[in-house]
Amino acid sequence: MAADQTFFKSLRNLDTSYHNIRVLAFVAIGFCAVVAVGAMVFAYNVKVDAENRIYIVEQGKTLIGALRQDVRENRPVEARDHIKRFHELFFTLDPDGRSIEEHINEALAYGDESINRLYLDMKENGYYRDMIQGSVSQEIQVDSIQLDLDQYPYRFRSYSRQQIIRPTKITTRRLISAGFLRNVSRSENNPHGFLIEKFEPIDNADIEELKR
Repeated sequence: MAADQTFFKSLRNLDTSYHNIRVLAFVAIGFCAVVAVGAMVFAYNVKVDAENRIYIVEQGKTLIGALRQDVRENRPVEARDHIKRFHELFFTLDPDGRSIEEHINEALAYGDESINRLYLDMKENGYYRDMIQGSVSQEIQVDSIQLDLDQYPYRFRSYSRQQIIRPTKITTRRLISAGFLRNVSRSENNPHGFLIEKFEPIDNADIEELKR
């Protein structure tokens, strides 16, 4: 009789142990599931945060992260700022070889080979050499930018005034340029995430000339 009681007691202990193991297994599985779901939620939030972050250029150098509800809402503003900043880099120059090179190299990241080709043509024609030798500076003011967002790549046309500052006179020119914008990845060198394609100066005629 005592042996039977011991046997049944062992069975009950075994059943209890098995039950405890099952409970522990379910707890472990539940914990792993919670951790997995939490990791997925965290990864999704990080992804959304990254996609909703834009970069603003401050004085052409510093990148400032800014969050917004919808990246697409701000694309027209970024597109116009991309075009404006490119013109400022490419057409605002001082008679210093290193300064010219730095400006042009930064501007080249804003567009495709059409910009590089324009730069090489100007360089081969002695444009930058003459600027340095003649102590000539040039400045540009972008007045307006027309942007067509109904087609892709986005067609644009910019209207600017360019000043050629020589030791004896200041020449004001009209600069009308056109091209297309294509979406690309954002980077430190290209914070807006656009690339200018098929860039072309259309009109660069003199408007007035003033003696100094």
